Amino acid sequence: MRLIPKVLTSLLVVMTMFVAGPDFSCGQLVQGEAAPVFSLNDITGKTHDLSAMKDYSMIILYFFDVESRPSQEGLLSLDRLSKKYQINDLVVLGIAPSSSEKVEEFIKRTHLNFPVIADDSDVSNLYQARFILPTVCILGPNLQVMDYFQGGGKTTEIMLLKLAERKLRQNQTMVAKAISDDIIGKNPHHAKATMLKGYAELDEGSLDEAEETFRKLSHQKDGEILGKEGLASVYAKQGQIKKVLALAEEIEKKEPARAYVHLIKGDILYSQNNNKAAEIEYRKAVQKKEAEPFQKAIAYNQLGRLQANLGKYHEARELYDQAVDMDPYYIEAMSNMGVTYEKEGKWDKALDAYRKARSLDKNDIFTEILAKKAQEMLKLQRNVEQKRRIDKLVKELSDRYRHQKKSRSKNKDSWTSRPMVLSFVGFQEKGVLSQRDGFSSVLVTRLTELLNASGRVQVVERAIIDQLLEELNLGSSDLADQETALKLGRVLAAKLIGTGSLFHTPEGPFMSLRLIDTETSAIPKIVTKQLVLSPAFVKEIRRINREILKTVILKYPLCGYVMRISDRQVMINLGSKQGVVSGTKFDVIEEQKPIKYKGKMLHGLPKSIGRVEVTQVEPDLCFARVLNQERPIKEDDKLKEIMDELVSPEGTNE
Repeated sequence: MRLIPKVLTSLLVVMTMFVAGPDFSCGQLVQGEAAPVFSLNDITGKTHDLSAMKDYSMIILYFFDVESRPSQEGLLSLDRLSKKYQINDLVVLGIAPSSSEKVEEFIKRTHLNFPVIADDSDVSNLYQARFILPTVCILGPNLQVMDYFQGGGKTTEIMLLKLAERKLRQNQTMVAKAISDDIIGKNPHHAKATMLKGYAELDEGSLDEAEETFRKLSHQKDGEILGKEGLASVYAKQGQIKKVLALAEEIEKKEPARAYVHLIKGDILYSQNNNKAAEIEYRKAVQKKEAEPFQKAIAYNQLGRLQANLGKYHEARELYDQAVDMDPYYIEAMSNMGVTYEKEGKWDKALDAYRKARSLDKNDIFTEILAKKAQEMLKLQRNVEQKRRIDKLVKELSDRYRHQKKSRSKNKDSWTSRPMVLSFVGFQEKGVLSQRDGFSSVLVTRLTELLNASGRVQVVERAIIDQLLEELNLGSSDLADQETALKLGRVLAAKLIGTGSLFHTPEGPFMSLRLIDTETSAIPKIVTKQLVLSPAFVKEIRRINREILKTVILKYPLCGYVMRISDRQVMINLGSKQGVVSGTKFDVIEEQKPIKYKGKMLHGLPKSIGRVEVTQVEPDLCFARVLNQERPIKEDDKLKEIMDELVSPEGTNE
């Protein structure tokens, strides 16, 4: 740490505060407010404009003395961690109130990953960072001041601890664990760093490691409660409810002001369908004074989830706001806020919330899918002609549903396939109270995109279903009844309906999806999957999509007729409307004559006498090349689709 003579320091600080204006409190930046923007050029002439960095989720401004090794310690630690663990999204600006020559010499000596800039303006004064070095200012979304601290000694440790906590909340568990280990390496009994390491292990699914970390922590004098809270979290993940409740009771007796035990108890009570008792525990959790910021944020979020489930969307949003105030990186709470607007049909506000959530993590598949859905619904609302079409269709469908009218088909051709229409209805969410709302919506939306992209299946527009359910006053509990779901599917002219449940467990949601034939009530396919919120989530949805397509082709193959044939090319009476795509293969089949045996007529299976592959597709017909034939293919020959290797919509085999 570098110190200036006391009288001179005091005088200069007062002068700087006078120049800086009201953004400072007691000589420091105010946490939660926007940071002063600036623009500085580095020694290469490159401009670093802070206002242009507002979309970054985290920025560390590190003011230091290039001639003081203790002052550089934190910056060097950040650089070492960045290089070792490839932390590509860590934005750090080293700012030194020194000459360009001295800064250039420092850069050549250290070869940092981060830009180091000589401050030849008043930026250091703006951040009260000219006289006490190092000074560290951590900025969050929209350049909001998250943390601000000054001085040597513990500054590096405090900065790294804050960074580890932020990375944990951003689901970057490997980085959070690495930073925690770095702190523990220098201070083996650091309770907060050990706690963060344990939660990082817990979040990545290393339950045995997390249990060992928390157990060791619980034996430390200043880490007993933190360790036992962590152990309770591990046992909750393992489903050991008795152990969880025993630890919660022990913690509550010893530290009655701690909030976390009430959060854990609330989750358990909710999973037992005791929602009123769960709400009492969640309210205790938000009222208690002592808790880690991320624990308090989760408590506000869970209470918000309960209110949203009751249709109290305004109250839910207020609670989500408080969760984000406690933890600005809490993407789940931001996303949940968007879901409340979505349920009210306020798609513009929903989209705004999803975009704010996405600014924290561009790789979050959840908010990406929800934002895309909100954009499409907003576009639909503004398309007057399309909205009029849907309103008219919904009115006809609701009338048909109420009077149990079946749509009449004039088609007398029983062989040629109709379009394969599928409708997703009545997905139920059960189990523990997930921190994220809208899971079933994300799953169905993404599956709808993939199935429609395949060309083989047409999924009924979600806007039509939602509006029809509202018109008929049908809720999720009504659609849980299979007969109601089937009746709705028939009205929508769907051959199949997709329904089922998501059972939320501590390990993640478990999906059970049933495909039901609306005409026969048979269940041609049941898909069960354990899902996780990670990049693997996208792959799992693709696999589910492929299983559905495989079932459709095997159980409901396309059937049609040869219309014309010329030069080894056949014209078929099926097109894109029925789900034909380029590359679809058909067997040309010939019905076998029945054999009379002991007075009974026995019918054999049709015989394949050739095979064709589609090369060109139009809406109502297609053209195919002949692959092989036992006899010349002729007009009115029957065709039946055959199973071939499925390719994902992205064009890659899985």
